[in-house]
Amino acid sequence: MGDDEPQGRDEELRAPGGRREEARAPSERREGALAFRGRDNEVRRIDDLLAGARDGVSGALLVHGEAGIGKTTLLDYAAARAADGMRVLRVEGVESETDLPFGGLHQLFLPVLDLLDRLPDAQATALRAIFGLAGGAVHDRFVLGLAALSTLAEAAGEQPVLCVIDDVQWLDQPSVDVLAFAARRLCAERVVMLFGLRDGGGSGAGPAGRGAGAGPTGDASLTDDAPRFKGIPRLPLGGLDRQSATALLTGLLPPVADRIAEQAQGNPLALRVLADALTLAQREGQLGPLALPDDVAPLPGRLQDLIAQRIGRLPAATRAVLTVAAADDTGELAVVVGAIGRFGGTVADLEPAEQAGIVRLSASAVRFGHPLSRYAAYQSAPLSRRIAAHQALAAALDSERHAHRRAWHLAAAATGPDERVAAELERVAAWAGSRQGAASASAAYERAAQLTADPDLRARRLIDAAQKASESGQDERCRRLADQVPLPLSDPASAADLARARAVVELGYGSPARAARTLLACVDELGLGGGDTLGPVDSDTSGPVDGDTSGLVDGSTPGPVGGDTSGLAGADKMAPLLTEALHAALSAEDTALLAEIAARAPHLPELAVAAWLFPIEAPDAPAAQGFPPPAGHGSPPPTGDDHMALLMAAHYAHLLADHPRAYDHATAAVAQCRASGIGGWLPTALDLLARVETALGRTGDAQEHATEGLQLADSYDLDHRAAHLRSRLALLAAVQGHEADVREPAEEALGYARPRGVGRATADALHALGLLELGLGRAESALAQLQAAAGERAHPALAQHLLPDLVEAAVRAGRPDEAREPADRLAAWAGTVGQPSLTALSRRCAALIGPDEQAAEHYTRALALHEHGSAHDRARTALLYGEWLRRRRRNVEAREHLRTAMGIFTNAGAAPWADRARTELEAAGEAHDPGTDTLIGRLSPQEREVVRLAATGATNREIATQLFLSPRTVGHHLYRAFPKLGISSRTQLSDLLES
Repeated sequence: MGDDEPQGRDEELRAPGGRREEARAPSERREGALAFRGRDNEVRRIDDLLAGARDGVSGALLVHGEAGIGKTTLLDYAAARAADGMRVLRVEGVESETDLPFGGLHQLFLPVLDLLDRLPDAQATALRAIFGLAGGAVHDRFVLGLAALSTLAEAAGEQPVLCVIDDVQWLDQPSVDVLAFAARRLCAERVVMLFGLRDGGGSGAGPAGRGAGAGPTGDASLTDDAPRFKGIPRLPLGGLDRQSATALLTGLLPPVADRIAEQAQGNPLALRVLADALTLAQREGQLGPLALPDDVAPLPGRLQDLIAQRIGRLPAATRAVLTVAAADDTGELAVVVGAIGRFGGTVADLEPAEQAGIVRLSASAVRFGHPLSRYAAYQSAPLSRRIAAHQALAAALDSERHAHRRAWHLAAAATGPDERVAAELERVAAWAGSRQGAASASAAYERAAQLTADPDLRARRLIDAAQKASESGQDERCRRLADQVPLPLSDPASAADLARARAVVELGYGSPARAARTLLACVDELGLGGGDTLGPVDSDTSGPVDGDTSGLVDGSTPGPVGGDTSGLAGADKMAPLLTEALHAALSAEDTALLAEIAARAPHLPELAVAAWLFPIEAPDAPAAQGFPPPAGHGSPPPTGDDHMALLMAAHYAHLLADHPRAYDHATAAVAQCRASGIGGWLPTALDLLARVETALGRTGDAQEHATEGLQLADSYDLDHRAAHLRSRLALLAAVQGHEADVREPAEEALGYARPRGVGRATADALHALGLLELGLGRAESALAQLQAAAGERAHPALAQHLLPDLVEAAVRAGRPDEAREPADRLAAWAGTVGQPSLTALSRRCAALIGPDEQAAEHYTRALALHEHGSAHDRARTALLYGEWLRRRRRNVEAREHLRTAMGIFTNAGAAPWADRARTELEAAGEAHDPGTDTLIGRLSPQEREVVRLAATGATNREIATQLFLSPRTVGHHLYRAFPKLGISSRTQLSDLLES
């Protein structure tokens, strides 16, 4: 399965008398360096990677370009160069296995399955489960990624390893995700991973068979896989220049070569196929009859037509068995032979195709020379023959091991509704979903819906497909599927799930307020709002509701009786609808909308905290109620597989400043998303976890999780989630004073968030810009940005982390009067929730704006409350207190607090704040020796994590498991860290960190 079509010798290419040497196609005579004419830079990149692996440095490269551009040729070159002294593992994506989770990974690892015994138990168990070697479900796809990385590292223990992953566009999506995960984490394993991806293709985005009428050529539903390889270096292959192209066309007259080169547009495969198609007369310059018009058609179609002509010259029996081989395309000769035997075909019928170079046969495999050959073999067959091929393959695949492939072949053979096949596909979807193959499950549900005659059942399967698409991060596909659902729906539960799918899309690309109102409108239409709650949603207040939910149900759904919704059809959907509406409204930070949602069912446990936080009569001032939060807010994390319940529990705890509890909930939400393979929601959970970790002062962890979340959001094109994560990373960078790392993501986040009303991302980005200015000593500019951020956050629970910075900026700008109102809001909220961390911040603000004689008491009390909270907040308070003491000439006391502040800031890499503390310390009379700064600050974030764990006595393998690295990479980080720390062994780490 390569980019280059192996050439046979067509009869038309023979000179009179059979003198084939003169008439031979030019592609058959290319040797040595000529095959890489015009590819010097690309070959050099490959050579450098292989040389690096032999020297102990790993690397990865994504080679991508259009069909026939030479990707496989380069990968073949790499494999040949690596044959001397390296182990080569290779897999080629095949379309029929696109929707079989981990089929590609299994093929790649077949030669090294014996190494699984060397892996940690959890990793080995995960790989055995997905390969069908053991029972049980897979619980964490990140363990799978780490297991793949560990397997490659073990394989490279004796000699370097080259992994060649070709035709990625047809590799199943779970395999792509795992291999890309491993490639991004390569460091010092002596492993090179080369990917070959056809531009415009997409793995895991559609079924292997799309109906016999469609053929296996792919369709508009396929998406470009390149975003999934973000972070992996790329090598784009373009067309060859004219000189290099004509140099490949040896044996042709210059005018003929020029014409071929012009029409081929530099594509090596096109050069070869077009030249091969020339008759002898045309090769000699008679180009009139050749179909090479001036208005060049798209290249792939032209190539397929030419290959189809070659296939058309084969015997009828050969074309029939070739259709079966093309429909199967896994390359298992036994399967193909078993299928063709059902209509009298034999392996001997493939001989003419083998002689023509269209296929290559071995004792166990049949391979097409190029995907276009397989396309042409399939497309040139009549519909009846294609149907027969899929039916024969389905009959041949009668074992339980092939149940999933059998279902897809039956679906490809179906020409109309077929409930038996649809039900089999639905079982395929359930199987794929249980193995974290949400995208594959969505494809199976969609094809099942296409084969379903019953409108209600068809709607249900389309909705299931849309929800699985959303879970897998394919929001645009979710939109397309939701739009296909026939309305109105007779089933209230289906209507609720459709509204949820539409809301996810609106949240992902549009307005979070409209997403919330989409869900509220569904509650109204289903009659679930309750008789004693608010009336219908007035959608005019925030624009039209997405998807026109007014037609979701058929109008026969009864309304509530006396406010009791428990007996209504679909009543079990009310809590999910309102909870997800709250989640969307929190993204908008629209307090009036939050109050409106919570008031719909304040008796529900899921809404009780929100109803207290955002009372309908005064949504911005809950403290005025004068009573504590609901008793349930301190309950343990929700159990089960409801990631939204975990997310909302974390949100509530965070808003109530109970950050340790919020951390527990957020950590559980991340774990649930990982375990269930809910890639679409994982960036959201990571963003919330990073937010909570920032509040706890765990900025290193927050940086790591926010970075991971942004990479995922970008790879899935989830712009809404990416905006939140960019603003979070900007805030973390602001603490460290990295101006470029603040402004670029903050401005990008604002560019997305402001027009769509994404209030939280907008406020966070403005907060980041203001905090940067504050740290750099530009108080006026900081005040302007922070006041703009505060304008987005009317509720003190939403603004609790912003208000202390706003107060400090106003005081430093010489405008203490503008600090009083935010300080009073913070004090009132701190008194309401009674959390020490928030009370400490309130005390710090009181010291800044209150009478001078009370300042020392406020600062002292704040520092005591900070004792078990955020180190960064403690340092900020210590710095302010030290400054206050120095200005009153209490230098001895001042130096103690300033030293504390400088040490914390230096450890955290918060350079502007450390500089300010150092300046104040010197002004207080203490000469500073830079050599006393903490050495840990010299390390990269990844090195710090590795060193921290190594200091606890963890082995390289244990560290690798926790950080999703290979043991070899852990060793590499320690090797780089030791000189920076001035030590020579890991036994010294514990004492160093304690000091």
